[in-house]
Amino acid sequence: MGEARRQGPLAGLTVIEMAGLGPVPLAGLMLAELGARVVRVERKAKARGFLHVPPEFDLDRHGRDIVKVDLKDPRGTALVLDLIAAADVVIEGFRPGVMERLGLGPDVCMARNEKLVFARMTGFGQDGPLADRAGHDITYLAYSGALHAIGEKDGKPVPPLNLVADFGGGTMFLLTGLLAALVERGISGRGQVVDAAMIDGVAMLTAPFHAFLATGFWKDQRGSNLLDTGAPFYDTYETADGGHVAVGCLEPQFFAEFARLLPLDADFIASQYDVTAWGAMRAAIAARFRERTRDEWAAIFEPTEACVAPVLSLAEATRHPHNVAREVFAAKGKLTRPRPAPRFSRTPGEITGMGEAATAASLASLGIAKERVEELASAGVIG
Repeated sequence: MGEARRQGPLAGLTVIEMAGLGPVPLAGLMLAELGARVVRVERKAKARGFLHVPPEFDLDRHGRDIVKVDLKDPRGTALVLDLIAAADVVIEGFRPGVMERLGLGPDVCMARNEKLVFARMTGFGQDGPLADRAGHDITYLAYSGALHAIGEKDGKPVPPLNLVADFGGGTMFLLTGLLAALVERGISGRGQVVDAAMIDGVAMLTAPFHAFLATGFWKDQRGSNLLDTGAPFYDTYETADGGHVAVGCLEPQFFAEFARLLPLDADFIASQYDVTAWGAMRAAIAARFRERTRDEWAAIFEPTEACVAPVLSLAEATRHPHNVAREVFAAKGKLTRPRPAPRFSRTPGEITGMGEAATAASLASLGIAKERVEELASAGVIG
């Protein structure tokens, strides 16, 4: 597909992204910022849904070529199939069977392109009794057991935004799957279908906790364990100004430093892992933190290894000195957002902007004949 080579470790890779919401668009953004050419196929004249974002802030479309196609018209399907035939990867997040009904299922696509990696993202997977069921991040968290484990002991389960199922169990496992399939293709010369399900991904993220359960180290009750606010030295505390600090001094040497700086009664140092002391320890810690503001505590603890951090807002995080020095965030036009991650020594990725070309220009650069583009445009098949 004729286009100037992009920067990044995936430069030279072409990805067809079937437009959707949630984990697939984030995967498309990350692939684009690692150097792949990502062509986002959008349904012509389809409403954008309940989240309408101005173009300069719409990361679902940044870094892509945007191709608007009427997928109910056989000529539109044929056009997308031609794009797929020349691509390396397809990513799609429809319910099972939708791509097949569009005439773009993996069997059809891979008959045209045997090296194609066809990566599918769903909530419940391509099979099973819930495969056709609608859901969102919180749904898959609930079915995987992860949601039950998140929250305070006497409170209700708390969804951690939609970071865990959508983006952790979804996007990251979709990327892991398609990149692994590309590595295997380099050996076999053949593509394959990747079935990435958010419920599978979230379940895999909980693997260590299943091991903890099996050993008896972990209770199947939220707010009662070492990493779920059950331990007073792994929790958040309110400060004098209504802010919060995050405490995570698990190891004895870090806890000793924490106790010295707070200060905390020396008797607690010896009884760090004595569960019977945790109630009194938590009360003492909470009382001390209420004596100073969040930033005053940050100034005390940041130069140390006590593992205490101020709980920053999203906006504050962009201004923290470490994040500024490392350039964790960057401005692109009107939007300040995270830089591409991870980082590469020889082939760094680059932050992208708004969709780079309209349908006609994108198709022309993808090798579709000008006459065909004009014909499809005049017939209303492309937008």
